[in-house]
Amino acid sequence: MTPKHEKQEFVTVLVRDPRIQKEDSWHSYIDYEIFIHTNSICFTRKTSCVRRRYREFVWLRQRLQSNAVLIQLPELPSRTPFFNMNNPNHVDHRRQGLQEFLEKILQDALLLSDSRLHLFLQTQLSPEDMEACVSGQTKYTVADAILSFASLNRRFPIEDEEEKKGKDDADSDSESSSSGLGPSDDSISCGCKASPASEES
Repeated sequence: MTPKHEKQEFVTVLVRDPRIQKEDSWHSYIDYEIFIHTNSICFTRKTSCVRRRYREFVWLRQRLQSNAVLIQLPELPSRTPFFNMNNPNHVDHRRQGLQEFLEKILQDALLLSDSRLHLFLQTQLSPEDMEACVSGQTKYTVADAILSFASLNRRFPIEDEEEKKGKDDADSDSESSSSGLGPSDDSISCGCKASPASEES
């Protein structure tokens, strides 16, 4: 029998807030905020916010493709020599392409099982550290890395409301959404603001 009020799983991803970062006195790059809001049991944290740059997306796509050779991965927005980080149209076009890439990736159950994807979306580990973690060369597990990142960051106001609501629902017929990878306390952020629109699936 299925519960009367079965919750439909959703994953909302937003790529937003592009910022120019100085790498050194001669080089700059743009990074983007990746905001995740979900009730999926695939995720250790239900809300997260990290910043990633284009070349980290390139790394992620290469790693996912090498682990899922039979799947045709979506393309990233193309790297062009004419890209101008001071041109808002160029930056927004790339941002939209990165968001579409993640939206498609997050719809595939096989890709969702890749630990690199979760580390990419829910920690600030570098690609080298993500590889080391996934291959067991670190003292921490994937879940530890995600939970540790969460503990270093403040809570979203929206999560406090959801946690209270969840406790009220627990008195009736609620289901656990814990992934089994850590405590079900769903707090994480990097100082990002949750927007009301982010709750839509």
